[in-house]
Amino acid sequence: MDEKPYKGFVIWHLLWSNLGVRPLRSALSVLALALQVFLVLLIVGLTSGALSDWRTRAEGIGADIIVQPPHSSIFFALSSAVMPESLGKKMESLPGVDEVAAVLIVVDQKNLGVLYGIDYDRFAGLSNGFKFISGGPFQRADQAIADDLAAQSRHLHVGQKAILLGHEFTISGIVLHGKGARFFIPLKTAQDIAGADGRASMFFVRSKGDTEATRNEIVKLLPTYKIRSMAEFSTLMTSSNLPELRPFIRSFVILGVIISFLVVLLTMHTMVFERTRDIGILRALGSSRLEVCWMILGETLVMVALGVAFGLICTYSVVGILHWTSPTLQITIEGGWIVRAILLTIAGGIAGATYPALRAARNDPVDALAYE
Repeated sequence: MDEKPYKGFVIWHLLWSNLGVRPLRSALSVLALALQVFLVLLIVGLTSGALSDWRTRAEGIGADIIVQPPHSSIFFALSSAVMPESLGKKMESLPGVDEVAAVLIVVDQKNLGVLYGIDYDRFAGLSNGFKFISGGPFQRADQAIADDLAAQSRHLHVGQKAILLGHEFTISGIVLHGKGARFFIPLKTAQDIAGADGRASMFFVRSKGDTEATRNEIVKLLPTYKIRSMAEFSTLMTSSNLPELRPFIRSFVILGVIISFLVVLLTMHTMVFERTRDIGILRALGSSRLEVCWMILGETLVMVALGVAFGLICTYSVVGILHWTSPTLQITIEGGWIVRAILLTIAGGIAGATYPALRAARNDPVDALAYE
């Protein structure tokens, strides 16, 4: 009988059978590896999805330029109502300006939802207007417009009452999402609720064609204000351009690698002790140290493959459930991050298996066969 095929059969038999010898331990190891994939993809998916959704909704407003107070954040929800509404008329007088819409941004403390207080005609005039699925524009101070995702999430329909900002509003219309906020109320009503009479959080401006020239006109008029083109805003709204998010994402990535490293290290180290005699038999049959190392690493890669597969299944299952239960929550799973998550899991697994593999390869066959 050829010795090499026989040794190969024994090694592969040990590789597969070892996972079944301690099924609970193997299952927990696979689960921990899956947790790394799940954590990385879900956290990155949530941040990327939220930024992408915010950028898409801002672009959908139809403005070319965004005018904000000095030192304001690119996150509109953090904007304060400190701009006089009268600035809109000054900007309207500029040659390159076609339309100006003042917006008062109010955050509903109950659910942290963002509402826009708007002058309907001016806000709709920035683009082709709202696309109503049902109902129409608000006609009274106590009416509100909801987008379809918010309506689906809160089971709202036209004519129904809804509590927004602690006040009761009647839903006058439901529109297609993608116009900035989830809910829109009359500007004067928002100002009364926020105690910001005659003030706005920001202005959306549509130019007559030359966006950069119009932006320069506004900069000369309002030199201390933050004035961005929509193209600049869209570029900024990515996780790579937000340094505050990098440590957050990096922390979860490092946590995932540490989890996979420790789990594999503990599992493989225990396995080496339990199979000392088996490893001794392999060495006595003529298996080289490299072959023993590959056996340990092979078991690790099998667990990693199972963990990655289970992690991806869990990730997409949870994303599907969240999309169904929370339509307004946007999660984007990018292909690049899937590859990164897989590579990080493999790296953590191999790093954790390296020491046990080297320890197993260094075992003396005689001592290993005498081990009890």
